[in-house]
Amino acid sequence: MTAPGPGLRVLAVDDAPSALEDLARLLRDAHGVGAVAVATGPLPALERIRAEEFDAVFLDISMPGLDGLELAGLLGKLSRPPVVVFVTAHDTHAVAAYGLGAVDYLLKPVRPERLSAALSKVARMLPDAPENATAPGLTEVLAALPVESGGRTRYIQRSAVQFVEAQGDYVRLHTSSGAHLYRMPISRLAEYWEDSGFMRIHRGYLVALDAIRELRSESAGLFAHTTLGDVPVSRRQARELRDRLLRAARDREAGSR
Repeated sequence: MTAPGPGLRVLAVDDAPSALEDLARLLRDAHGVGAVAVATGPLPALERIRAEEFDAVFLDISMPGLDGLELAGLLGKLSRPPVVVFVTAHDTHAVAAYGLGAVDYLLKPVRPERLSAALSKVARMLPDAPENATAPGLTEVLAALPVESGGRTRYIQRSAVQFVEAQGDYVRLHTSSGAHLYRMPISRLAEYWEDSGFMRIHRGYLVALDAIRELRSESAGLFAHTTLGDVPVSRRQARELRDRLLRAARDREAGSR
């Protein structure tokens, strides 16, 4: 392990030497990291975790024997498990990874800005983080989502999103500047944004309450109208949505007095 500093204690795990070296180098260069250790596979990783305490483990998924998902499942049973971030060349395991409690899912080759965002999430998930930096802090990290397209990264502000549409392991963010794909299941994004004025009103849709102009009852069902289009509302969510819109209207009225 590199000399300990005031930052995060991190373990990088990958059975490919070149990939492990690249990841370790990125971690050592990243702001907020105090110590970096490496393990060439799941079993060496378990030995290091038994002997030392780490804040986070950056895991490859496809490894011989015990794969990264299985290792993460074992770590989750520890009394104080490290925060898990998956680093992989494939995007087919995202749902399973988030289901195991991973805070992020990075695709190789890892971009420094994506690594920085993942480390920020890790810091806010630690038990000794400030009380107001656990759930609210994580929410603020996701106040802007990095969207990659054509070799460029754009940051889409949460405040610019009117509604979100599920696209398998991705979500499509609908904004006035266009629609943007982001790699995250809608169930996970809904958890992060539900305290920031968003509501999951349908299995496949998340909407910003402030973006709703009116509710429309049609033969096909109930729809929330936004300036970017109509969003379907499931029957089970209709009552809660009406209640939340009514409360929001009352709060605005009270605040204007």
